[in-house]
Amino acid sequence: MSSRPGRAVRRALTAIVPLTALLALTACGGDSSPAAADASQAAAADTPGLTAARAAAEKYSERPTRIPVTEPVGKDIPEGKKIDFILCGVQSCKDLADFFTAGAKELGWTVKQIATQGTPESVQAAYEQALRDKPDAVVASGFPRAVYAKQLAELKAAGIPVIQSNADDVLGDGISLLKNGPDDVGIQGEMIASWVVSDSGAKADTVYFDLPAYTILKPVEEAFAAKYKEWCEGCALDTVDVPITSVGKDMPDRVVSYLRSHPKVTHVVFSLGLLNVGVPAALKTAGITGKHLVVNVGDAQSYQYIQSGQTDGAMALNSHETAWLQVDALARHFTDQPMDADQKAVLPNMLVTKDNLPSADGDFPLVEDYQAQFKALWGLS
Repeated sequence: MSSRPGRAVRRALTAIVPLTALLALTACGGDSSPAAADASQAAAADTPGLTAARAAAEKYSERPTRIPVTEPVGKDIPEGKKIDFILCGVQSCKDLADFFTAGAKELGWTVKQIATQGTPESVQAAYEQALRDKPDAVVASGFPRAVYAKQLAELKAAGIPVIQSNADDVLGDGISLLKNGPDDVGIQGEMIASWVVSDSGAKADTVYFDLPAYTILKPVEEAFAAKYKEWCEGCALDTVDVPITSVGKDMPDRVVSYLRSHPKVTHVVFSLGLLNVGVPAALKTAGITGKHLVVNVGDAQSYQYIQSGQTDGAMALNSHETAWLQVDALARHFTDQPMDADQKAVLPNMLVTKDNLPSADGDFPLVEDYQAQFKALWGLS
């Protein structure tokens, strides 16, 4: 597939020009001269914030082609390893676990997935299960060490490495690898902001629905707000915190209620794709039209919505690449090598719309042949 940005992105970035030109003509008493129209178009195109947002959106719309690790493991990777993968309670974490399981299988390892409900108690119980299992490694996602500090200390004492991703945490003291941590995820908010500002022609009125139970999403929200305000001067922005109990339940009703009481809102942003599930249908039933929806961390449902025109865009997370990079890190650990190459690796992300959507058939990889590239590092091809 071409790595050039989709037509939809370009249309969104230039859609402001005809409207701005029309307004200029009206203000000038109907002056229809080409010079007046050209001046109006230039003024819109030269807006610093809009120009910056447009450049960012085009960059982020390109599909990555390479995995972020290039150094081969260089040693025979032992088979028979047993890994416990602790889920976080939402579909994106289950997807990550499934992708990890597929990568581990290539190396002859087995993976036990331990479910949680996303509550501190259920997460602690999952780590207790891992302690009883005595696996060769534990992989988890979504929660900081404060939730499971006692169990983490015991795993460290037992010499069992713990690998984390998408968690508000820091490397070390029991955490052997941390990907998509607080220093990594801000780019996601910037990507979403670039689309909203470009799509609106820097004239947006936005509501951002956040899920504070997952503290790793806070840097995303902060980066979104910062870039949105920088690129869309004077644009309205409201943030609405959503309890985790609303996921899969009353979230669509919450969105409908908000938009009915805030009819001027043009753009709706969700900090996780799962918050948008059921929302397009609820808006249609409520007779609410003209709203532009975009999600962070898109999933299979998000991509189906985009393909059918019910959602406009998504930040596509690097779940496939993250999962196999975690496998790669453990391959190095089990061959008595440091995980430095994986910790330093910068994972790809991608901004998708209908015109550059790689697939609507499930959660797609960003790097199309990532499996072949990783297997080459493992000596399997």
